[in-house]
Amino acid sequence: MPYKEHEISKMYYTMGEVSTMFDVNQSLLRFYEKEFDILQPKKNKKGNRYFTPEDIENLKIIFHLIRDKGYTINGAKEHMKNNMGESKDQQRVLHALENLKKFLLEVRDQL
Repeated sequence: MPYKEHEISKMYYTMGEVSTMFDVNQSLLRFYEKEFDILQPKKNKKGNRYFTPEDIENLKIIFHLIRDKGYTINGAKEHMKNNMGESKDQQRVLHALENLKKFLLEVRDQL
């Protein structure tokens, strides 16, 4: 059985890492932080923001609703307020499917 690599996860991500991860400006992340109460990144004494993995998951849901589904900011807020459990489940399914696709592409390339 091949060795299964464990994904190393960080406890906190900096604003720069998160903006690179989502390919957006840092100002958009600050704007979403003000608009969505669910986003609560930790701040140090200097005011630098540190996002937890939970914040990253919430951002994925927000970007999925706004970019992919075409929700407005208010529509995304309302949807998240009423359907948060369902949204998290859908995000987990999307993540699992992306990993499966990545794995299958790797297998195809090795053949």
